[in-house]
Amino acid sequence: MGSPRGHGRLEIRKDPFGTTPEGERVDVYTFTNGRVTISMLTWGATIQRVETPDRRGHSENISLGFDNLPDYAALSPYFGATVGRYGNRIAKGRFTLDGQTYQIPINDGENALHGGTIGFDKKVWKAKVVKSSDAVGVAFTYVSPDGEMGFPGELTSTVTYTLDKDDNLRIDYLATVAGKATVLNLTNHVYFNLAGEGSGSIDGHVLQLNALSYTPVDAGLIPTGEIAPVAGTPFDFNKPTAIGKRIRDDHPQLVIGRGYDHNFVLGKPDHDGMRFAARFWEPEGGRTVTVHTTQPGAQFYSGNFLDGTFQGIGDKSYRQGDAFAFETQHFPDSPNQPNFPSTVLRPGQTFTSTTIYTFDTK
Repeated sequence: MGSPRGHGRLEIRKDPFGTTPEGERVDVYTFTNGRVTISMLTWGATIQRVETPDRRGHSENISLGFDNLPDYAALSPYFGATVGRYGNRIAKGRFTLDGQTYQIPINDGENALHGGTIGFDKKVWKAKVVKSSDAVGVAFTYVSPDGEMGFPGELTSTVTYTLDKDDNLRIDYLATVAGKATVLNLTNHVYFNLAGEGSGSIDGHVLQLNALSYTPVDAGLIPTGEIAPVAGTPFDFNKPTAIGKRIRDDHPQLVIGRGYDHNFVLGKPDHDGMRFAARFWEPEGGRTVTVHTTQPGAQFYSGNFLDGTFQGIGDKSYRQGDAFAFETQHFPDSPNQPNFPSTVLRPGQTFTSTTIYTFDTK
C-alpha cells in the first residue's frame, strides 16, 4: 500500500442541503483531512460523498448518492444511510421477546428490511461537530420512541463518524434503551465503486473477505439457520478474487440473491476486539478500502437490485452490479434464530460497536 499520509489540515463545514416536506431543515457536513473528503447529511445520518485519490492522485467520489433531498426521500435505496432500528431482514417482520410478540411493518416481500417502512434512514438526526488534534467528524443522535415501527423500548442511538489523518473513516455506534428490552442491529449502508460512482460494473474489483463461513438464505433472503463453510464455493474470498469471477456460477445461493447478498461470519477478533473483515481493490486506478470491525458479521451485497432507475450525483444511472455494499452487522433475522449471536439490548445495558473504513491505493 502506498500513498503519502497525513498531510493537509482537518477541516469541517456545514451547509444547508434541503427541507423535508414537514419543514425540517437538513444539513450537509463536509469534512476533510486534505486528502480524503467526506460529505454527510443529517437526513438518515447518511454518507453522501466519499472523495479519495487514485494512485495518480486524481480524486473522485467513490460512493453512490443523490445531490438533492427529494431523491433520498422518495427513492430510498439506502445509499450511505445509517440503518436501524434493525438493519437487514426480520422474517415476516415478527419476533418474540420476553414473551411478547412484536410486528414490524413489512417492506421486502413478506419480510421487514432495515427497520420497516420508515427506518432510521428516513429520520433527521441531531448533529454535533467532533474535532480533535488528529480527527474530525460528526456525532449524530436519534431518539426512537417506544413502539416506533413496532419496536419496543425508547432507543437512543448516537453514531459518530470521524476521519483521521491516516485516511481512516471510523464509525462508533452507541445505543441505550429505556422502558423495555429491544432488538438492535445498527449499520451503515454505503455503496462503493472504487473506480468512481457511476463508472460501470464492479465485477473487476478484487475482494479479500475474512470469513470461513456464511449464512445461506431461503427464497425470501432469510437465513435458514445454517452456518455453512465457504470452502469450495463461490463464497470463498479468503484469497483475493475478482467479485465478478464466479458471480454467474450456477450456485443455488447466487441464483436466489441474483449475485451476492449474504451475511458472512467474520474471523476472530484481535486482542482489541477489532477484526479484519475485508479489503476491496480496484486494479485500474488502484484505490483500496479496508474494513475492520467489532461486529461478528458483514453483509456483502453486489448491487444486484440496482436497475438503472436511480440517477445519482452527476446524473449517472446506477445499474445492476455498479456498486457494492459491505454492511458490518449482527446476523439477519437474529431475533428468530437462537443459534445466532443475540441482538437483544436491555435497559441498563449499553450497545457499542466500531467499524473502520481505511482508504488507500496500491
